Amino acid sequence: MPQEPTKTAAPQSVGARAGAVWGRLHGAGPVIGLLLLCIAGTLLNGEFATLDNALNVLTRTAFIGILAVGMCFVIISGGIDLSVGSMAALIAGCMILLMNKLAPSIASPVLVVVLGMALALVLGAAFGLAHGLLITKGRIEPFIVTLGTLGIFRAYLTYFADGGAITLDNALADVYAPVYYGSLLGVPMPVWAFLAVALAGGFILNRTPFGRYVQAIGSNEQVARYAAVDVDRVKILTYMLLGVCVGLATMLYVPRLGSASPSTGLLWELEAIAAVIVGGTALKGGAGTITGTVVGAVLLSVIGNILNLTSIISVYLNAAVQGFVIIAVAFLQRGRR
Repeated sequence: MPQEPTKTAAPQSVGARAGAVWGRLHGAGPVIGLLLLCIAGTLLNGEFATLDNALNVLTRTAFIGILAVGMCFVIISGGIDLSVGSMAALIAGCMILLMNKLAPSIASPVLVVVLGMALALVLGAAFGLAHGLLITKGRIEPFIVTLGTLGIFRAYLTYFADGGAITLDNALADVYAPVYYGSLLGVPMPVWAFLAVALAGGFILNRTPFGRYVQAIGSNEQVARYAAVDVDRVKILTYMLLGVCVGLATMLYVPRLGSASPSTGLLWELEAIAAVIVGGTALKGGAGTITGTVVGAVLLSVIGNILNLTSIISVYLNAAVQGFVIIAVAFLQRGRR
């Protein structure tokens, strides 16, 4: 009789160890995938491994990466936002309209640019607040709310642009250009901004009560309510945080082209959501990391970069590749909570 516990304990410990190993491998999946892609890219084209190409990839990742950090909070809380690309387009158009309007009456072009950047953050927070209120107080599903505003935001931008493009004044564009084209210690400014947002996002998610509330709501909203968590307030703040991230990404994007058109920000929501779920965040909410989201965003940019350098398939199929990635990861996450 004394030997029976020993016989049953051994298989259990082996199973527990195997489960722990699998859990670690599953968590490291995005990193492993990124490393394999980098190796493949280097083998396919020697230019892939150059410093200039790496900085180019990170710079192009910055916009989607910043959006993905905000989207990570929303998805962990059990929500979704389909409007971020259209929101960015409208914010960009409003920024340019304001700066062009203020330029003749304000002597300092730097002040005009600063006011335009401030408007981007205010609009992003306001749009996020509207989403949060409609979802929490209006009791409308996030999918429906953001699907509706997706069309509203882009329609208003098209209206303001009269179907064309809203272009920033050349003198202001020269003053604004360093925000995108400038660098610090050899690293482009958008990369520094992306790094700062990622670090701040990681700290908020893992080291603050707000971050713990976000994860608790995504895991089980009803239990979070029983635990005296102000669920509506946390959800509203989560969508406002995403809106601020959209405003920040737009601030960095405007000096790149100096204009806003109905095609601005097209499919950004797809890329942001893809980065989050490829990074390991559970689609059903409750689990996810900012580190994984950052890796996911870089991984998707690397895929696009490899396709551009090697011409394995048409560059016009980049969005299709991202769509397949989303479906594949969703398939692998079946039942995950």
